Formats: sequence, C-alpha cells, structure tokens
Amino acid sequence: MNVIYIHTHDSGRYVGPYGYQGMTPNIDRLGHDSAVFRQCYCAGPTCSPSRAALLTGRWPHCNGMLGLAQRGFALYDYGMHVVPTFNANGFETVLAGIQHEAVNAQKIGYQVILNQPERDDMYIPNPEEYDKASVNEIEKYLAGRNPETPFFISLGLISCHRNFPESTVEAGYVAPPPQLYDCPQARKDMAGYLTSVKIADECVGKAVSMLKGHGLYENTVILFTTDHGIAFPWMKCNLYDTGIGVACMLREPGGRMNGMVSDALISHIDIFPTIFELCGIAKPQWMQGKSLMPILRGERDEVNEEIFAEVTYHASYEPMRCVRTSRYKLVRRFDDYDGIVPSNIDNGHSKQFLLDAGLLKKKHPKDLLFDLFLDPLERENLMENEDYAEIRQMMQDKLENWMAETDDPLLNAGNRAAAPPGTTSQRQTATPPGAISQRPVAAPPGAKVNRQSCLHAEIPDYE
Repeated sequence: MNVIYIHTHDSGRYVGPYGYQGMTPNIDRLGHDSAVFRQCYCAGPTCSPSRAALLTGRWPHCNGMLGLAQRGFALYDYGMHVVPTFNANGFETVLAGIQHEAVNAQKIGYQVILNQPERDDMYIPNPEEYDKASVNEIEKYLAGRNPETPFFISLGLISCHRNFPESTVEAGYVAPPPQLYDCPQARKDMAGYLTSVKIADECVGKAVSMLKGHGLYENTVILFTTDHGIAFPWMKCNLYDTGIGVACMLREPGGRMNGMVSDALISHIDIFPTIFELCGIAKPQWMQGKSLMPILRGERDEVNEEIFAEVTYHASYEPMRCVRTSRYKLVRRFDDYDGIVPSNIDNGHSKQFLLDAGLLKKKHPKDLLFDLFLDPLERENLMENEDYAEIRQMMQDKLENWMAETDDPLLNAGNRAAAPPGTTSQRQTATPPGAISQRPVAAPPGAKVNRQSCLHAEIPDYE
C-alpha cells in the first residue's frame, strides 16, 4: 500500500465537498471517491503547530511545535515525525513542495526532496508556478521509481496561502464568509482565495490523474487535507470552528466508506494512526490520536467524545486552549492581555477594513462557552448563563484534565512573566502573583515572535 498526503495552506472547509461547489471540480471528484469527514478539526490553527500535530499524532504542546518553524520553533524529536516510521518500514519517503514542520526539510528524514523553496521563511513569489512544478516533479519521480518499493509522498501546495494571485473571479458576485461584513474589501479577499483554490484544485486533479496513469490509484491511500481555517479575521489563528475546522478526505483503495460522508468528531492527530493501520504498520507508542478504523469499517459511529485545539505563538504570543464536543465548545485564554492581537491576523483587504473602522480595539472575554446546536456561528457566550452551569463545569473539567494529563506548559508554575527571549512586548501588564496568565511559555532562544498590540499591519502577508 502506497500513501500520498496532499495538503493545501489556509483552506478550512472552503472546497466543493463541504458545500462550496463549482470551484474545485477535481477535489469534488476525489471527495466522491473518498470518506469525507465533515467534523474534522486541526490541533492548532496555525501552520507549523497544525502540521506537526497531524504528522506526529501528538498535540502541539506535546511535540514542541508551539509556534512557526521559520520563526525558530521545532519538534522536540524529529524521530516522532511519520517519515522515520515510514522509512523504517520499507517505504521510500518523498517530499514535493512545501512542508512546515522544520526550517530545513532534510531534518525530517525524507529520502527524496523535490522542489524546495529557496527561502526558509516560506515566501514563494509565484505560488501557481511553484505548485505546478511540485506536481511535475512527482510525475518524474513516479516514472523512475522502483515499483517494488512502496512510497509515502507529501505533496505540499502553497495555495491557498497569501499572497493571493491576481483574481480571476469577479469579486462583486462573491459571498464572503458569514463572519465577515459583506463589503468590497471582504469580497475582494474572498475572490482572491477562490482564485487560489482553483489553482490548488488543478494540482490535485493532476496528481490523481498521475496515480491512475501509472496504475497506482487502486493501491494508494490518498489523504487530502489542509492545515487550518482560511487566512481571514476570526478564522486562522482562532479557536472558533472557522479556525480549527478543516477539510479531510481519506481514500482507502476498495474502502467501504469511499463515497460516503461521516459526521464523526475527529482530530488531525487521529489521521496517521489510521493510515499506519491501513498500511500494516504498528501505531508508534508516542501517538496520542485514535485510529479511525472502527468508523471506516462501519463498526462505530464515533471514536472521540471530544477534541482539543490550541494556540500559543503565531506572529505574537496569544495562548489559548479549547475543548469541543459534538454540541459544546469551551475556549479559554491564558494571558493578561484582553485585546485583539492584530499581528496574528494575516494582512489582507478584510483586515484592513477592520483596522480602518477602528474595530480591532475591542476587548474579548477570557472564557467562551458555546452551544453549537443553537449557535453554530459562535456568537453568544454562555459562560454567565446559569442554565448552562452543569455544561460549563463539565467542559471546564474536560479542558483542565486534558491540560494536566498532557503536561501543558501553560500550567507550569516555573515559567516567568518575562517575554520570551529575543522578543519585544508592549502588552505585559501586572497580574496577581501566581496567576496562570502571568506565565508565558518560553520560546526557543532567538525565536522571532513579538507581543505587540499596536493597531497596524506588522507582518508580511506570507507569515
């Protein structure tokens, strides 16, 4: 059994199999021949933490990837990445295109590395050309590979990361996500995303066609997913469903779930325990995720009662944790700063609209509780609603137990209130001695993170 892992950037669930039909015909066709998980959530809605969790089967604070690789963060142990396990089990491991788990792809252990970016900071000036070149490199690899050796291929598409290409979609007739005000700026942003996702779709279509052309489609597990929500305000780098909800389609050759939809609550950390089982590889003992095989075999409808997700660093320090069940979600912030952090919102027209209107100065509550059956857009905070007192306590217990069981560094009293080494901070305010919010998690020496709260665009679009 071969494996190909196809991943886009910043796409959330804005692809055809999740209701946005007409823009991604190739992804749609793959979806109709795969198990489509409608309730899959990443473990951290920023690029490196999400991918590191998926590819180690461990929560970001357990694998060490608390922030972006190109800003100085790294896995505690690259032996826990799936690549060394595939290597040890006789697979040829191939990377074509981007990865986001190490500043240098060679550190991960891929045997074949194709079409790497010239810069470690992930800036790619022409995403369309780059993604198509990555697919072409896979075509060359498939033509020359040893057919007796199974492969694990990671096809990393920079689409749909900002900067978006010049739009081929008429912005005046685009609907922005419902979390954004319908205005020219938001429509222009969405048109850029839709143009970018069309490029990703073309690459997915070509990759699937190559597998079929080489007679590999019926003995290759295909995973299609993305890292987190789209790079708009209130999405990427947020623990709302718009930040952590991701497309996830898994095609098992001859699988009984192919062409079917599952509403099972799953986490990204569950994916590779499943793929290893499909390939006859024993699940590594360090993986915290659960195999989805009972779902794929029709034996169970669910394997999780809840999932968790987290943010610690992106461009800035903004520690948050959440627990989500099928109906309820609790989000907790662990910082003394109670405002929006603009540097953690990717630059774009929709962000600029909010900046110009002075809307990024509002405060936010420390804890949020949502009843997702009644409030799927997560607008009504129920923390003070006594009708939900038992639910609130249950969700708090789930979150606190998980943090304790996984030794979350946010609970480590040894951390100090100083900003991480090599960073600057304009938002350190006094808090009571011993308060959890007073204990920033240390970043690696030299990590490029700031804790600026100033209301202007601080980071390039590619961060």
